[in-house]
Amino acid sequence: METRAGDPGAFARFDLYRVDSPAFVVDAAKLRENLRILDDIRERSGAKVLGALKAFSMWSTAPILGEYLDGVCTSGLWEALLAAEHYDGEIATYCAAYKAEDLDEICRLSDHVIFNSPMQIERFSDVLLRARARGDDFDVGLRINPMHAEGEVPRYDPCAPHSRLGFPINQLKAEHLEMVDGVHFHTLCEQDFEPLARTWDVVFDHLEPYFDQLKWLNFGGGHHITRADYQRDELVEFLKDVQDDTGCEVYLEPGEAVALDAGILVGTLLDSHWNGMPLAITDISATCHMPDVIEAPYRPALLGEEPLDGVQIDEGQGGAVRLGGPSCLAGDVIGDYRLPVPCEPGQRIAFLDQAHYSMVKTTTFNGVPLPSIWLWDSESDSLEQIRRFGYEDFRNRLS
Repeated sequence: METRAGDPGAFARFDLYRVDSPAFVVDAAKLRENLRILDDIRERSGAKVLGALKAFSMWSTAPILGEYLDGVCTSGLWEALLAAEHYDGEIATYCAAYKAEDLDEICRLSDHVIFNSPMQIERFSDVLLRARARGDDFDVGLRINPMHAEGEVPRYDPCAPHSRLGFPINQLKAEHLEMVDGVHFHTLCEQDFEPLARTWDVVFDHLEPYFDQLKWLNFGGGHHITRADYQRDELVEFLKDVQDDTGCEVYLEPGEAVALDAGILVGTLLDSHWNGMPLAITDISATCHMPDVIEAPYRPALLGEEPLDGVQIDEGQGGAVRLGGPSCLAGDVIGDYRLPVPCEPGQRIAFLDQAHYSMVKTTTFNGVPLPSIWLWDSESDSLEQIRRFGYEDFRNRLS
């Protein structure tokens, strides 16, 4: 999988030694730039836009998101609690399978409670009726699987064969929608407008008989709306047409697009040696700090890196260096790079586009410290350490 990170932007002039290491640094100005684009889509199309906390839940930036978005979408009780505590606007909660002991609270917190199957709606119908009887005001949604794959990587494709995510649309019947106010689908991952349009062409015929009874349609996330070459005008016209054709309100749930290119992960070279090629150990761990590097897999862009084209790995000085993390996992390898700095202990490096997903997926496997979290504003140059993690954070999550 190829990274879709763009220009480093203001990070090209950020002094990496201003923060400790490792550290996530998020640029509030770039975040606002992304959010203004999403707000423009809202204003021109009439659709609602919710930020996906599963991708970016740096809640210290919640006031910034609240200026531009209609709310957030969450993936279960804990994210819903975080949303209610820190974020403004609507809360839409979807979970592949709810626990009975969580659902009461989720109904209290959420504006939309979206189920993965009609069977779960039926199983929890008493819970839903009791929640509404006590005054909880929420809509019930059903996630469908359009059975139309657009993803490049199967593990990130909700429509891959035998996917557990969403009720297969070719099995949908009228009785499945009896308690349902809206339909949700999510089929994209870092993609342009055309895959959404193709998906809707498939979905439309299946849902057309039910438009009169539905209040809203939720097109999920994976829309790379804030990338410079995304077809935004086409998206706006499409969203208008969908609302006109169906009479339904339309929601989008971008996650990555909220924080695209808005953050870096700063690290330090700790050691270097040779084993058939130059090797360097950093205090950034792929498995602990950027797990998608291994899961996708993909190669994250390095701030200031030089092209690898035509470079031989045995060139030594100025050649490709394999960067790896400090954990004991043999596969804790980030990738091969031509470094913008000497391959020496103490030198700082930074990986681009790490605000989304990386921050929310960090672990303390092997006792590797968590990166601290900083908020920078490239317009004012203000810099604030939001959180620094210590040994206690590692210890307290264990028994």
